[in-house]
Amino acid sequence: MCGIVGYVGEKNAQDFLISGLKRLEYRGYDSAGIVTLAEDGEATLIRAKGKISNLEEKMAKAKRSDKTGIGHTRWATHGEPSERNAHPHKAGKIYLVHNGIIENYKELKNELKDFDFQSETDTEVLAALIASFYKDGEHPLLNAVVQALKLAKGTYGIAVVSENNPDEIVVARAGSPLVIGVGHDETFVASDASALVGHTKQAIYLNDGEVARVTKNSVEIKTLNAEPVSAKVEEIETNLAAIQKGGYEHFLLKEIMEQPESLTETLRGRIHKEEGTVRLGGPGLSEAELRKIKHLVIVGCGTAYHAGLLAGYYIEQFTPEITIETVIASEYRYRHAYIPKDAVALIVSQSGETADTLACLREIKKQGIKTIGIVNAIGSTIAREVDGGTYVHVGPEISVASTKAFTSQVIAMVMFGLTIAQAKGVRSSMLKPYIDEIAVLPEEIGKVLEEATEPVKRIADKYKTYEHAIYLGRDTAYPTAMEGALKLKEISYVDANAYAFGELKHGPLALIDDRFFEVAFLPKGDLYEKAISNVQEVLARGGKMIVVTNRDCDLAVEDVVKITTDIEIFAPILMNLASQLLAYYMTTAKGYNVDQPRNLAKSVTVE
Repeated sequence: MCGIVGYVGEKNAQDFLISGLKRLEYRGYDSAGIVTLAEDGEATLIRAKGKISNLEEKMAKAKRSDKTGIGHTRWATHGEPSERNAHPHKAGKIYLVHNGIIENYKELKNELKDFDFQSETDTEVLAALIASFYKDGEHPLLNAVVQALKLAKGTYGIAVVSENNPDEIVVARAGSPLVIGVGHDETFVASDASALVGHTKQAIYLNDGEVARVTKNSVEIKTLNAEPVSAKVEEIETNLAAIQKGGYEHFLLKEIMEQPESLTETLRGRIHKEEGTVRLGGPGLSEAELRKIKHLVIVGCGTAYHAGLLAGYYIEQFTPEITIETVIASEYRYRHAYIPKDAVALIVSQSGETADTLACLREIKKQGIKTIGIVNAIGSTIAREVDGGTYVHVGPEISVASTKAFTSQVIAMVMFGLTIAQAKGVRSSMLKPYIDEIAVLPEEIGKVLEEATEPVKRIADKYKTYEHAIYLGRDTAYPTAMEGALKLKEISYVDANAYAFGELKHGPLALIDDRFFEVAFLPKGDLYEKAISNVQEVLARGGKMIVVTNRDCDLAVEDVVKITTDIEIFAPILMNLASQLLAYYMTTAKGYNVDQPRNLAKSVTVE
């Protein structure tokens, strides 16, 4: 949710901290701060409300050559966005940055009666608690952090420094990601590996319940029970070009336009058109295990949930004797749902760190159910805790609104469904149309993006003043409508809602007036004529309709986005591109921040 960076080495700490925070600003951007330590322990604390640029302005007036420091971009949970609530928080000689939520902070605060709290945050309470155990260096910093964390309840990823220990950083995690980058005479800390790209390719991913003491030449990891942990060094696969805009005005537009390439990476080595087969090595299930599957539970939040819904519609078309349930992780984690033993759960998350989805994963594993991750971020918590998995390999998503991950998540799950069908002996002639279309989908995406961009841009400019929208679809076009409405509302702040066409007469028709515009998805197929009848119901009540279709349209509608393609089964995925472009261009027309919408952050690591 928020961004953490840290540095200890031979170079200027301020330089790395500010560059790292810029890369992580998409994770939290209502305030930011850094603290650096000189060799004698003198601390320089700089904090600012708002964007990183505000912090940069302050830093320019307080340049230091310090070699150790930690920094943070905040997404507010406790206390309004302000300088006093910004991290790092100071307690005595301790400085702390924190991602997550300390649930028992009020109880801990009541115990720390001698401390003069300056902020409204739970983080400052944790800093004070660590300081109470530290006692000006009487005990090692690592021990003080461990003692404090044994009393803290909740989630955290933290980095701590002390004026008495200017050559070390102590980090710990429980439910919020932290990675340690290993360099030559320097060590880095970050909540996301993207902050480390260009500085080192060697990374250690902390697990929950681990705490580490970091110096420029060493990384010492222990559990909270003081048991030593052997550090596993992994290679960071992201390159510098992947986390830069590459000539685009915004990351969101870049990521929309990258989908031909990103989906190609998802399919690489997995789809075999000539043979008419799909091969997924990651899930690690034998043919016998695949044949036994009778229930599929798909778990996700937001865009990942919509991807699961759409994938479920497809998978049930060609997998016999399987029931599919797609669930919202934030709700499912609290249900008392019985999962049959012949089930498999697909755990879907772009970041691999989504708190609610991770909680579901752990509850499902307690029932002895096999879990398969559909994840983008390599080395993420979900990727490490599932029984098997399929990386979607779309590369970094920097913009808060997810686009290319959705497309690849859907297809990755469909490919998993195809492997089940193959194992169950479904006729190859039945599976061939799906495999054939998947194989050419990247190329078709490229064509649609080229043809649809300008028409959608004109439509976006036409509707830029509207504050309400209704998205409509049937069958596979219904999850597409849901995802389209989410994109519009999260970045352009339009009150957009999605409905199945058949639900119009059950309430939504009452909304149709001149304050609304409607977006209808009309793919070819058996339900096309029914959907046309539903469109007529809207038009009869004065609706202003945008139709997205892969058929010739003679309806008397305001605007049509024609998707020119031979793709039929997966046409809704192509139609979703129009939704992404519409959201993007409406947001730019309104003058809003495309990549960093208000009140939202990229990786939701708190409940």
